[in-house]
Amino acid sequence: MSNKTLPLSELSIAELYNSSKKSIFEVPIYQRNYAWEKEEITTLIQDVYDAYKKGSDVYFIGTLVTFVKDDNVYEVIDGQQRLTTINLVLNALGIKPNNPLTYKARKKSNNTIKNIPDFNIEERDNGIINGYNYAKTAIKEIIEEGCVEEFRSYFLDYVHIIRYDVPKDIDLNHYFEIMNSRGEQLEKHEIIKARLIGMLENDHDKSIFNNIWECCSEMGVYIQQKYNDSCVFGENICEFSIGSFEEIIFEQKNNEKTISINELIENETSTEFNNPNLKDERPDSFQPIIDFPNFLLTVLKVTRIINESDFNPLLFNLDDKELINEFEQLDFSKYGGESNFSKIFAYNLLKAKYLLDNYIVHHSNEDDSIDNNPWKLQYWHKDKRHGLLKNLSEDIDSQQNLLQLLSMFEVSFTPRQRKNYLFYCLLFLFDNYTTETYDEEILPKYEKFLEDLAEKYLCDVYMIHEKLNNINVPKPGSFDEAILVNNRLYLSSKGVNRDEFERIYGNGNFASKGVPLFVFNYIDYKIWKYYAYTLRGEKTKEGSTERKQFFDKLGCGDFGLDIFNQFYFSRTRRSLEHYFPQANISDDIIDINQINCIGNYAMIGSDVNSSGSNWSPKTKLDHYLDSSGKIKQVSVASLKFMIMMQICKDNLGKKQNGNEWTFEDIKNHQNCMLDILLMTI
Repeated sequence: MSNKTLPLSELSIAELYNSSKKSIFEVPIYQRNYAWEKEEITTLIQDVYDAYKKGSDVYFIGTLVTFVKDDNVYEVIDGQQRLTTINLVLNALGIKPNNPLTYKARKKSNNTIKNIPDFNIEERDNGIINGYNYAKTAIKEIIEEGCVEEFRSYFLDYVHIIRYDVPKDIDLNHYFEIMNSRGEQLEKHEIIKARLIGMLENDHDKSIFNNIWECCSEMGVYIQQKYNDSCVFGENICEFSIGSFEEIIFEQKNNEKTISINELIENETSTEFNNPNLKDERPDSFQPIIDFPNFLLTVLKVTRIINESDFNPLLFNLDDKELINEFEQLDFSKYGGESNFSKIFAYNLLKAKYLLDNYIVHHSNEDDSIDNNPWKLQYWHKDKRHGLLKNLSEDIDSQQNLLQLLSMFEVSFTPRQRKNYLFYCLLFLFDNYTTETYDEEILPKYEKFLEDLAEKYLCDVYMIHEKLNNINVPKPGSFDEAILVNNRLYLSSKGVNRDEFERIYGNGNFASKGVPLFVFNYIDYKIWKYYAYTLRGEKTKEGSTERKQFFDKLGCGDFGLDIFNQFYFSRTRRSLEHYFPQANISDDIIDINQINCIGNYAMIGSDVNSSGSNWSPKTKLDHYLDSSGKIKQVSVASLKFMIMMQICKDNLGKKQNGNEWTFEDIKNHQNCMLDILLMTI
């Protein structure tokens, strides 16, 4: 028995990677390549920074399992993604790890991680390179000026990892069996489920709760396909027809059987027992915009703000690492007791999942491409015996506007822990969707709500200096402070003020401290909306008065209408680039203040950013509009960027020798974009 006991130790990052005792961490060939993306790396750095700001004595970053091969060589059995990320963050902080990370039989990965930060090698592991760049960007965007040194020390000494060293004499196959056994620690949301079920008074209610929970937890499938019940969703399974937990009619097979809490938690009972025909139907799956733990937090916040008159939303944390803590803050007496709260929460969870699936945008299981918009806004309904998907609005203009607005919010706030916009959408829908509601009544209100919310974000958050940090990212609580008044949605906005906008985002006399993605996305939305309002649906030929007036308003020549017809908010839109590059700054031509204003910023796909950031405007024009397919056109499909490149193109016959894009062009372009923002469309 003793040889099955795994030596366990708690180590700081300094002890793990920078200890005097030499250790070589070797990733075996059977492990997958490094795969963490921007969202995961940014979230990790944000979480550690939050712990640093709170003054937490220790922040646990997870576990690492290694197998002792030789005196100094440890094979990484579990935790290699996190171990690699720590290595990349250390390098991004300017700390070179003493204990190397190596990859068995992967020359490309080995050479890449050894050559940080220059990567002067022929064959490179792009996953590692991207991870390093994501870490550098996150550190720059998240860590406040003046805090980097302290954060570096905190990361080394106060961020800890739990390490298991599997001894040489342990059978690894047996160890893997132990790792995969049912004895693993419950996830946080499973703990919450156990507690809420335990509050209910009888097996009947527990079974209803369990079925709701399990069906809702499958975030990539329409809830009507999992909980296919006409009592809840109407005859065509496309509306939410109940007003409380008690209204659910539940037919339980084997109703004489007592179901234990453990069985419910482990989901060994079928979630389809009230849907005998469901197995014959293929689910319509999609890529969810939020995971289940963070969705639970959003539903909890909706539940509390609706039911508690003294609820303070500014103290609520929409981050799944606080999931258990947020549930522990509940005062059940405000709900008539624990059992009542469980029923209210289960009902709200089911309703919220219905609204999320049918009224919020989601991404299809397709790749982003220039000729296909993968964002969908459809509701699921049953026609006779088959399930069908139908656009939420029958009005094509309304459908497109809803789709653009929701996807704009989503690509602006990709991290699943910080989707304030989703909370506001669900709160609006909870307030306005009833069992008597018809889409022709709610959809015009919903469309106006989203337009007002977007303008409110810009004017009352992103244009208020006091609400932004040193890189113009909104401070915690800024959205709730602006949008919730007496715990109700308040969307009246002061409007766009040109002077205030330029004071924050630069005008050439002083540099902007940073321009958040939402600001760019909102500008692109307003450009698209102006097009939709003036030209979409009209057969305007090139050279016509209407078309000339349209492009004159944009401040550029005519580059066709296809880009507007094809435009959508691609998930690749993650990088900001100076169109006139920082590397070419010269006080004789253009200075640092002039290039750091919104008129010189362009948004492009992350896959092309690193290669072209130092190209001249003319070179970028040649490369980014290259029709050979070397660069995915969806990566440069920002409308604002297309306008900037067209201005540069317009100048080719008038200006030469690198003067195709000057501060005069930057300023004129910025004025045109502000005119678009000021428009009431």
